Amino acid sequence: MRALLVANPAATTTSARTRDVLIHALASEMKLEAVTTEYRGHARDLGRRAAENGVDLVVALGGDGTVNEVVNGILHDGPDPDALPRLAVVPGGSTNVFARALGLPNDAVEATGALLDALRERRERTVGLGFAAGVPGTEDESVPARWFTFCAGFGFDAGVVGRVEQQRERGKRSTHALYVRQLLRQFWEEPNRRRGTVTLERPGADPVHGLVLSIVCNTSPWTYLGNRPLYASPEASFDTALDVLALSRLSTSAVARYATQLLTSTPERGPQGKHAVSLHDLTAFTLHSKVPLPFQMDGDHLGLRTSVQFTGVRRALRVIV
Repeated sequence: MRALLVANPAATTTSARTRDVLIHALASEMKLEAVTTEYRGHARDLGRRAAENGVDLVVALGGDGTVNEVVNGILHDGPDPDALPRLAVVPGGSTNVFARALGLPNDAVEATGALLDALRERRERTVGLGFAAGVPGTEDESVPARWFTFCAGFGFDAGVVGRVEQQRERGKRSTHALYVRQLLRQFWEEPNRRRGTVTLERPGADPVHGLVLSIVCNTSPWTYLGNRPLYASPEASFDTALDVLALSRLSTSAVARYATQLLTSTPERGPQGKHAVSLHDLTAFTLHSKVPLPFQMDGDHLGLRTSVQFTGVRRALRVIV
């Protein structure tokens, strides 16, 4: 088997020594090329090259951002699970939502052992992914389309992600406490929290107006707070299309209520209430905003948008599990 290991040297929870051990373990089982990323977008370029060169397996060693880039490289020319390289993930970030949603250990060494076992036993699964693109006829029409593995956000939660990225650029470590602090700051400075500017449109249904927060989920849980899984859309699955949790109000009382529901959410029950909109298994929909809002995919802040077109694509990629 020809395999490419794409390793992010800035991954939060892996050291150079750990990476060397993992590379040695993988190289004992396959013909392995290991490349360390050197710039933003490098993992995407490596994934695309692997797909074009007929590599059998691409292993992403890093956090959710590294996985997202590799996936976008592999799927540069579109999905074809029977022709493209398989994907394997060794978690190295602070949260590792995609890997944990697949049932992989959150420890890099244990995940490598699980990967090797899966390869020997030929265990794999096909997963669906989300696809986001600019809306034809809008100022965002020319924005490059992009795949996401577990979530996207338009509005409030993307603003939190943007604040976290700014802090990391200033040298702060990516911790859950950092996310909580930035969430509180985003709440107090959010100009649209009482009157949302987002409209959700989908075929065959009336538009949903006045949304402040829009979380698009491709799987469940949506994210983790430490070891606590948070279920924004409990029914979301890699086997279905996309789910949406949207809120039309973020007053202090509403935030307290929905935050409590999110912290106590389960695989059977997520946030609910008169200001909450929950939609399941959507294959196509669009989010429009009256003003530019932050947009994020898989925890990567992508700037401001006024509209985004979403597609849920079933059977997009094969993953070693």
